[in-house]
Amino acid sequence: MTDMKATALKPSNIKQLAGSPNLRFVPSNYVHSTNLNHDDDGDDSNSIPIIDFSLLTSCDPNQRSTAIHQLGKSCQDWGFFMVVNHGIPDNLMKAVIDCTDEFFNLPDEEKQEFSGKHVLDPVRYGTSFNTSAENLFFWRDFLKVFVHPHFHSPTKPQAYRDVVLEYSKKLREVARKLLGGVSESLGLAESYLDKALDLESGLQVFVGNYYPPCPQPELTMGMPPHSDHGLLTLLISNQVGGLQVQHQGKWINVNALPNSLLVNTGDHLEIFSNGKYKSNVHRAVVNNKVTRISVVTAHGPSLETIVRPASPLIEKENSPSAYIPMKYKDYLELQQSNQLDAKSCLDRVKIPRN
Repeated sequence: MTDMKATALKPSNIKQLAGSPNLRFVPSNYVHSTNLNHDDDGDDSNSIPIIDFSLLTSCDPNQRSTAIHQLGKSCQDWGFFMVVNHGIPDNLMKAVIDCTDEFFNLPDEEKQEFSGKHVLDPVRYGTSFNTSAENLFFWRDFLKVFVHPHFHSPTKPQAYRDVVLEYSKKLREVARKLLGGVSESLGLAESYLDKALDLESGLQVFVGNYYPPCPQPELTMGMPPHSDHGLLTLLISNQVGGLQVQHQGKWINVNALPNSLLVNTGDHLEIFSNGKYKSNVHRAVVNNKVTRISVVTAHGPSLETIVRPASPLIEKENSPSAYIPMKYKDYLELQQSNQLDAKSCLDRVKIPRN
């Protein structure tokens, strides 16, 4: 492949493109700006809230109360936090990353067996975000798998199914405990959110992301600024930096504590809390040295749940509902079928204030 400074390419997958021996320039339809500065705000990751999961699950009411308060403050001030002492074995988290790496290193024809056509296909391999709706593409390949309420998995590599199944189960337990704490932090019963949004049948989506080295990382993006659908998204990675979260108008580089879970709030938590907890806007940047692998797992209501602000919060605050009720399935299709653009999808269901 020759130099591609101005050549636009239809992406098949970014791994293949990045591995081209003569690639020195980013193809024109991957260039998002000529003056992107991914490090313009430095690294303030030490200020990111940390939630000790063992305190949240403690039998000591004072410890638990403190953890719930910290959780609510993190959701309100940041929409992002790290979880430590969560109980998921380190070797399981490593196996998830290793198996995800193996998947993306399969021969292209084997990965293409899992190319889905629709956003609700239970197993879907692809590149960028939505190539049918985009003019500019992102430096990323992905694998999206619905793992709950019905478990799905790619059949390759061989060990992947068992690893993803075990990890998803343990992560779902952590997410539901966190959401119980979130529910209490809003002044509701611990089980209120769980029951109101039917988390027993809640959608859990496992997403593997592959960001190979890029010859001009300052010109492109792994993922653009966006918020997530659902309630909470939990992330692990291969310890290569690249995640940035927006806080008080600045981009903060995230350096995860070893074996921690990175958690961000989603659009449906903002809706449920009637705007008290905002969904977090974040992005992924790339580098020119090493591949970054992340695994994000989104936890949401059941697909058939109509999500609206919690009625006790409306009554308690004596404020009108700020969001139009919408079935989670419809919202998911709306977001995944369009281009990612900050919180543009959530803005569609906001009720204008006079």
